[in-house]
Amino acid sequence: MPTFVYMTRCDGCGQCVDICPSDIMHIDTTVRRAYNIEPNMCWECYSCVKACPHNAIDVRGYADFAPLGHSVRVRRDEEKGVIAWRIIFRNGEKDMNLLAPITTKPWGTGIPKLADASAPSNEMRNSQLLYNEPKYIRLDEGDLHTLESNGLKMKAGVYY
Repeated sequence: MPTFVYMTRCDGCGQCVDICPSDIMHIDTTVRRAYNIEPNMCWECYSCVKACPHNAIDVRGYADFAPLGHSVRVRRDEEKGVIAWRIIFRNGEKDMNLLAPITTKPWGTGIPKLADASAPSNEMRNSQLLYNEPKYIRLDEGDLHTLESNGLKMKAGVYY
């Protein structure tokens, strides 16, 4: 879902330009407004959407969850600790609010203590796996974990 800018809401502050990891948000020097120079190259991280103080940036939803003519609004609510996706259908009758918890950590708290970790062996260095990959995807315990092995069940249907 690439982003787009509402030119009437944008004041050209440049916060989206500063935060965009793919460097596709730019400020138009003529009208002093932000725009996405290449929507197809958008990483869909929505950093610009969350950073915009004027809610001038929205996303185009994919047709699998939002039909044509819809609007999608993404808001980061720090007080509630959620990212809210509000989808309004073009007929105005159906309005969906999807909530996801904010999983980012405060700046500086997510620094791994690599000095405490043991050095990789030669076997690990020659392996195709990334550093600590087996540990984090839980393959080092000898088997691939499934929902059943973790005591979980798949719920039928979709819940909003």
